[in-house]
Amino acid sequence: MSTSPTYKVKFRRRREFKTDYRKRLALLKSDKPRLVVRKTNNMTIVEVVSYKPAGDIVNAFFSSASLKKKGWKGHTGNLPAAYLAGYACAKMALAAGVKQAVLDIGLTSPVHGSRPFAALKGAIDAGMEIPCDATVFPAAERLNGKHINGEMAKGVDEMKKVLVKGEQ
Repeated sequence: MSTSPTYKVKFRRRREFKTDYRKRLALLKSDKPRLVVRKTNNMTIVEVVSYKPAGDIVNAFFSSASLKKKGWKGHTGNLPAAYLAGYACAKMALAAGVKQAVLDIGLTSPVHGSRPFAALKGAIDAGMEIPCDATVFPAAERLNGKHINGEMAKGVDEMKKVLVKGEQ
């Protein structure tokens, strides 16, 4: 008669569909910080995270909801807001001394032209070195918000100037 269980319980975060440990291990093997991009219905969250055995260290953090405090008048859950969040987070990371990273989109499906890749484009435009294929980026018109309205393009350029001034 057997007394041990016939199955092995998966890690809690795997059971909750929050972490893919194989993908995480592959990213950590690069020994580079991760540009972590997570999206919700109303905002995009961008972090630059370094791995330490005691626990991950967040080097820079910016969410598109923070754009409202800087004067953003548009919605925070769209492509231009994700682009600006990636741009601002990368500027903070560069100020903290992090110059390169790898993209971590977690369990999000990698759809070309989506918000995680808009945030990636913003981080690259800010000056970070992140390996990627240029075909995944959204079109420049969509990053500027011309698909929303013509005034949005002016707002994106103005916000980039505000974000650069705020980091100095």
